[in-house]
Amino acid sequence: MLGIFKDGYRPHQYSEWLLDNVATLLDGDLSISSAGLLRNRAVAWVEVSVPDNIMTPEGVEFRPNLLATTSFDGSLATTFKRTITDVVCDNTHFAAMRERGQTVKFRHSKNSMSRIADARSALSIVHAMADDFAQEVAALAAIPVSALRLSQLMDELVPNKTDSPRANAFANTKRERLVDLWQSDPRVAPWRGTAWGVVQAFNTYEHHVKPTKGDTIRAERNMYAALDGSAEATDRMVLDALGVTSGRHAAPVLDHGLSR
Repeated sequence: MLGIFKDGYRPHQYSEWLLDNVATLLDGDLSISSAGLLRNRAVAWVEVSVPDNIMTPEGVEFRPNLLATTSFDGSLATTFKRTITDVVCDNTHFAAMRERGQTVKFRHSKNSMSRIADARSALSIVHAMADDFAQEVAALAAIPVSALRLSQLMDELVPNKTDSPRANAFANTKRERLVDLWQSDPRVAPWRGTAWGVVQAFNTYEHHVKPTKGDTIRAERNMYAALDGSAEATDRMVLDALGVTSGRHAAPVLDHGLSR
């Protein structure tokens, strides 16, 4: 028993929505890069990627994807979204990170199949993501962020002066680990002193450092965060704090201090 739903609910079969329908959206030279089941098979995903990785002038190696997911337990609408895999650390980013509208969702209803053609027009072909994301990286890498500015960002995003000693202790640990990533981790340090380095530090923390709960497997947690939008929300929160979410590819100067 996966759930009890109203009469209008229509389950979306995995083979139809994650294989057949995805095939109608994409070019022939794209291939499945990952697929799997979560939550005791109640949630499934298929990720389709380009065959070759792409390297930006800033040294960021990435791979564009189309991520398709659906569920039988009512936890997720059938969703197609454009994502980016950061190859060096297997982190998930979203293209374009400063824009909404890169996701198409279908409710589990009797009319959902009639809208499948909308997905192709709403989602750019996976190949087109490469230029979008490369421009995002270039814009963020051009924004200087000093040690002082990083401290200010952590005060906003990871406050450690609350009324809860337990929350403050957790925040202090997170701040220490973010600084370690910023200063010496090869997944972050090459872009230290830039807004891209900030995004990468927080994203890497969420994927590889943040503690898991109970017997949760980290890889499964990370995948579900990509499926349900929480990973994307974290990226946007960081970009909001940086002040670069309004206006695509805008690159305002955040701090005139020397980057360290």
